[in-house]
Amino acid sequence: MAIETDVVIIGAGPCSLFQIFELGLLDIRAHVVDSLKQPGGQCSELYPDKPIYDIPALPVCGAQELVDRLIQQIKPFDPQFHMGQTVTRLEHGEDGRFLLETSRGTRFDTATVILAAGLGAFQPRRLRVKEAEAWEGRNIHYKVSNAGAVTGKDLLILGGGDSALDWVLELHGKAKSITLVHRRVEYRAQPASVVKMKSLVASGTLEEFHGNVRAVFETDGKFGGLDIVDHEGEQHRVHADEVFVFWGLSPNLGPIAEWGMDLSKRQVNVDTEKFQTSISGIFAIGDINTYPGKKKLILSGFHEGALAAFGVQQHIHPEQKVRLQYTTTSPILHKRLGIAE
Repeated sequence: MAIETDVVIIGAGPCSLFQIFELGLLDIRAHVVDSLKQPGGQCSELYPDKPIYDIPALPVCGAQELVDRLIQQIKPFDPQFHMGQTVTRLEHGEDGRFLLETSRGTRFDTATVILAAGLGAFQPRRLRVKEAEAWEGRNIHYKVSNAGAVTGKDLLILGGGDSALDWVLELHGKAKSITLVHRRVEYRAQPASVVKMKSLVASGTLEEFHGNVRAVFETDGKFGGLDIVDHEGEQHRVHADEVFVFWGLSPNLGPIAEWGMDLSKRQVNVDTEKFQTSISGIFAIGDINTYPGKKKLILSGFHEGALAAFGVQQHIHPEQKVRLQYTTTSPILHKRLGIAE
């Protein structure tokens, strides 16, 4: 039997969690499907200790802390999570509803679908050089699971984006040494992070290297580090206890890409009124969508989720007038939040 519901959210990252809250305020309950084992998306899976500085009213917030706060916020709305599975099939019903099926055989009969899957069933771009695979999970990593475990160790951090430089700055002073390796002189990270990194290089407490990884080497049968070739073609043997690779994620929409929606470079086109896709009843928020002026910020995803919730309400109840109520003063919202006297 299919689970009958008003909305299924695909993805369980921060934007999805806030989407649950906005739907709950409108008295709409959600079922959530995600390929990971726990809610939180990239924040929990890839960088739980990463500090975030642009969440309103929170000067600094750890990524996992943000997820934990969002989960606390949505408790009044009792969302149903279906973790460790992906949506493999979507069918259009004659009544305008959708039939979804997951990799575990869970079936949904839903009025609407919200795509909040980030970059899809994402996979980190891996270090594909000789012998690297044998050391993955031991000395070569694609996320920092325990920042405290690097104390006193020599680290190699690969990448030139925000994740790479964020972790360079976060782990500096904890690790014995850090060498940052990027294939180009230019960095994609926030300029302020680049300035901080360059100041550490100038002080002699951080090594910066530009080049390409060629191989893993061993020392007495143990992991030794990486062989790196610089722009002049000279090979350098860089010793390290641990290597962290932050080359970004390979976006993979999977079956979603075959649903017939308008796409632009593996992202789903949406309007900016309801964040609805080209298929009526399917909405998309967060990194998975695109529109003119799109900025890939958690803050932007929260805004998109708020407007998408009203779009879902209008789709489910087209005969009802959409009313904007405020959590400060509305007795109805207080009741839904469980704070009514």
